[in-house]
Amino acid sequence: MKSSITSRPLGQDDDPRAPLHRLARLLDPGSPVMLHQTDEIATTTVRGQVDGAKVIAFCTDARRRGGAMGLAECLRIAEAIDLAASEGCPVIGLWHSGGAKIGDGIQSMHGMGRMFSAMVRASGVVPQISVVLGPAAGGAAYGPALTDLVIMAPTGRIFITGPEVIASVTSEKIDMASLGGAEAHGRKSGVAHVTAESEDDAYDTARRLAGLLGCPGSFGTGVTETPKDLRALLPESPRRAYDVRPLVREIVDGGDFVELQPKWAPNIVVGLGRLGGGSVGIIANNPLRKGGCLDSLSAEKSARFVRMCDSMGIPLLALVDVPGYLPGVEQEWSGVVRRGAKLLYAFAEARVPRVTLITRKSYGGAYIAMNSRSLGATAVFAWPDVEVGVMGAESAVRILHRKEIEAVPELEREPVRARLAQEHRRANRDLVHGLDLGVIDEVIDPAATRARLLEVFATHQAGTRGRHGNIPL
Repeated sequence: MKSSITSRPLGQDDDPRAPLHRLARLLDPGSPVMLHQTDEIATTTVRGQVDGAKVIAFCTDARRRGGAMGLAECLRIAEAIDLAASEGCPVIGLWHSGGAKIGDGIQSMHGMGRMFSAMVRASGVVPQISVVLGPAAGGAAYGPALTDLVIMAPTGRIFITGPEVIASVTSEKIDMASLGGAEAHGRKSGVAHVTAESEDDAYDTARRLAGLLGCPGSFGTGVTETPKDLRALLPESPRRAYDVRPLVREIVDGGDFVELQPKWAPNIVVGLGRLGGGSVGIIANNPLRKGGCLDSLSAEKSARFVRMCDSMGIPLLALVDVPGYLPGVEQEWSGVVRRGAKLLYAFAEARVPRVTLITRKSYGGAYIAMNSRSLGATAVFAWPDVEVGVMGAESAVRILHRKEIEAVPELEREPVRARLAQEHRRANRDLVHGLDLGVIDEVIDPAATRARLLEVFATHQAGTRGRHGNIPL
């Protein structure tokens, strides 16, 4: 689509809340160029660069009615987003807005709708990143929510209705930070993908993510390095919990991993890094939280991440150590069936190369959901001695040998269970069966993990991507 936007050099403004000042801090020095004439419209759009790569960016003007947006402001943002989509480059929005201009009535609401429509048109076409620097309230809250990634500075606030309105309607009393601050959306709602330590940190994170998504690079096959036994990062006892993040950092280049939504549904770790120079999205069960079980929130979190990577052409790596889905009444009532189905759908729909590595165990429905061969995984690897099955041996014998166990005096039951579990493991070598069936491709040496992963991704880097948007699940 051809745009009528014209570019002009970026001026200078020392006010820290001025759009030109904020955009200059985000983009490469000297690169921002305005896409319109200077006027009274409270939104600025520019063309610029991040590490030399082209981006389109916009910023609302917090100095004018708190960044309130009318028809003109919204249409300017919509035009910039359409331009980014037509040129195939990321778009980064800097948000500080009280929402729609009340005095403009239906015009401002119509403008909001036009802006939202542009975001949906660009969804799955180019990366859309939001940086929330102040309040993003009312209709302006949905702007960031419709984009792929939301980064919140410490002063960022996202809410539909503010504390005063809530107090008048529901009598609930809460301050603005507790209602819609970075901690609330980073830990409780999952709206924020990254909570930054400062405004500069928010800009730096936006730049890193724009590079990973907008310039994915390629997987170099000539990478040479000293093999490292990654299994040493796991505890010796297969029953002990551990944090999977050190393993993730050892796999990606230079340990540089941008984790998304780290405090929300922390039993699954998702984020972006590079492997041999190529961008890769990583989904990893984290046994440190809930034993690594999948549950309704972690399934939803993972599904949205899988769909984002697929729509952007970013290959996926699943690191699997999962005992199954978390049981419980609360899980059933919170929609674990509905939300768990989202993860199944996302992996089955994905067209990007995607590799699974089972590091310790993979049981039940979670085995299927974590990028199994049956859902179309490109390759499935396992480390030696992993366990794969419908359920763990201890749980299996409680069902299969219930009568035999109950016939034994209570004080003698635990040794009997342990013996039956060991016999069950020997008789049900599902890892071997998986190799025979071809649903597990290879048992690999943990020290060769990076090399084997890189080999697969380098072989399948054809640029395939899903043809769908990135709906906020």
